[in-house]
Amino acid sequence: MTESGSPHISMPRITVLGVQPGDPPFRLVEIDGEVVSAATSMMDVLSAASAAGIKVHDLDDLDVVRWVGGGKYVWRPH
Repeated sequence: MTESGSPHISMPRITVLGVQPGDPPFRLVEIDGEVVSAATSMMDVLSAASAAGIKVHDLDDLDVVRWVGGGKYVWRPH
């Protein structure tokens, strides 16, 4: 298989980890592999990105943000 025929593997700078129990529940946000904040909403993720100098135009862009354990609307534990 040639390189152009292989699937694209995204390595986004921002990773939002799964929901952690708490009051309120939260998700850890990693930027470039380092935990930088705990988020309780999409706005917290955007704030962390902004503080790191990352412009996020689309939270669904898999080249920018990786959501682990649920997408951007998941903020409560299962």
